Amino acid sequence: MRFMKVKIEQRDKALEIMKDKELDDIEKHVKAKQKIKSLTAEATNIPDNHDEAPSPQSQPGGQNHTMYGVTQGSLQPQECGPRCSTRCSKTQYKKPCLFFCNKCCAKCLCVPAGFYGNKESCPCYNNWKTKRGGPKCP
Repeated sequence: MRFMKVKIEQRDKALEIMKDKELDDIEKHVKAKQKIKSLTAEATNIPDNHDEAPSPQSQPGGQNHTMYGVTQGSLQPQECGPRCSTRCSKTQYKKPCLFFCNKCCAKCLCVPAGFYGNKESCPCYNNWKTKRGGPKCP
């Protein structure tokens, strides 16, 4: 019985290491794409933000819906699935991305906007770390 417990612990530790590595790989891949985009824009003399986005307009009732789901605690638990599907739609590591995104959303009740980054809008999502100190949430 003790042997099985040790084996299960070893398996769990190996899975955690694999998940950490996959999240690190996702971040490296996205950063490389961003660098390529930046260098391409510089080479063609096209500024990264050629038009300024309009500032968000307040909605009637005083609630600003542009930050709905992006700020901590603004989602309902049943809304996590669709938000995480969108966030993880462009990664080649869909299963681990969806697994951790849904786990983080269930705890933080938010999913940052976009496919990558923007974690500063949801501190809980941004600050949750793995045992090894890497980011827990994609």
